Amino acid sequence: MQKTLPKIREKIDAIDNQVHDLLMERAALVSSVALAKKETGAQIVQPAREAMMMRRLLGRHDGPLPRSTIIRIWRELVGSVALLQSGFTVTVCSENENSPFWDMSKDYFGSSVPMRAVQGVQNAISSLSSEKEAFAVMPWPELEEENPWWAHLFNHQDGEKVSIICALPYGIEKENDNNFFARALVISKVEFMDSENDVSIIGLNLASNISRVRIMETAEKAGFDVMNLYSGLSSGDAQSKIHLLEVSGFLTVGDQKIQTLRDMFGEGCRYCDAVGGYPIIPDVTLDNAV
Repeated sequence: MQKTLPKIREKIDAIDNQVHDLLMERAALVSSVALAKKETGAQIVQPAREAMMMRRLLGRHDGPLPRSTIIRIWRELVGSVALLQSGFTVTVCSENENSPFWDMSKDYFGSSVPMRAVQGVQNAISSLSSEKEAFAVMPWPELEEENPWWAHLFNHQDGEKVSIICALPYGIEKENDNNFFARALVISKVEFMDSENDVSIIGLNLASNISRVRIMETAEKAGFDVMNLYSGLSSGDAQSKIHLLEVSGFLTVGDQKIQTLRDMFGEGCRYCDAVGGYPIIPDVTLDNAV
């Protein structure tokens, strides 16, 4: 075995060189793609495309290398090159850098991307106003809350539309000290696109007398596969409540199916439209076999 160790190490060194060469070639190709996108005005950061790539890699993966490592490697690649392309920034809504949101954000955006933690949801949302390709990591909605941050998603002014584009953790469920899984949402002016396996979120502003049960039943009658419903008190308006309806599939703003839902709520509906969503990433805790 001692005689074969040097040969094994020599082969590993050769593979490392090949991997490094391919990484440099990949970065050069991605930079060329970025230049083409800038010329055509296309969106540089595309979470949907990244999710499709991740599913493809996890689908072909085999061997002792953990699936979570595959995600971590490629998220570092995507984040590092995207930083060179657009110089985007990430703001984490957190009391301190020890928050689980901070680690989730680093896992997703990569260690090279500049990040900062801010206190207060309004400060995090305000960080998106300066540039298009900026991102904010926000707390997952609660079933019932007062003045929820996600009310801002209902704003459709030109140049100010902010959407949910991703859910964290990205394919990884981390259990914290409180024995529950912390989750977060990434919001941005970047457009939520179809990744061919998505969850969409519909924003609702309805009369306060429309119950949660009725909302879910109405959505199901409209043909939606309802996953969850989050509700909040509308600021300064006791006559209405706002909701986030989490449904399976990809939906865009103004989708005809959403318009049908709006019509079904009738005069009690003040707002009903898509506010983004997130691509589904395979569970990395599963066996490598597909």
